[in-house]
Amino acid sequence: MTVLATEQAAATAGREGKASSNNGKIDFNISPPGSNGSGTSPEQLFAAGYAACFGQAIKVIAKDFDIKIDADNVTVDITVELHKEDEKGLFLKVALDADIPGASQEDVEKLVAKAHDTCPYSKAIRGNVDVTLQAGGAEIKAAA
Repeated sequence: MTVLATEQAAATAGREGKASSNNGKIDFNISPPGSNGSGTSPEQLFAAGYAACFGQAIKVIAKDFDIKIDADNVTVDITVELHKEDEKGLFLKVALDADIPGASQEDVEKLVAKAHDTCPYSKAIRGNVDVTLQAGGAEIKAAA
């Protein structure tokens, strides 16, 4: 196994605190989701990281399948919802919509499904977080 990257960040005071990284690239306030606080929420941070990772997976897979896309304009829009149920407690749901210029709807669906199989974020939450996949606004089913 080869380690490709090791990153570090820390948060102080939970959802009403501050986040920072050891290299200084992250240094901002955290605010609870839906609040008018001065910072971002952990859910926004998760959505941004997941969207970036998923978009990269799409670009790599398009090359692997020799599907022509406008790689610089691949957009992955992720919505993270924080839910609370009496039995489950707090949990997340994710809606992911990919827009892949230059590809047919069939190819977009193929790329999104395969990216969901290979993206490290998707792998990390598989079986724990409900993820709805969309390609250009149309819901698709990923291969299990």
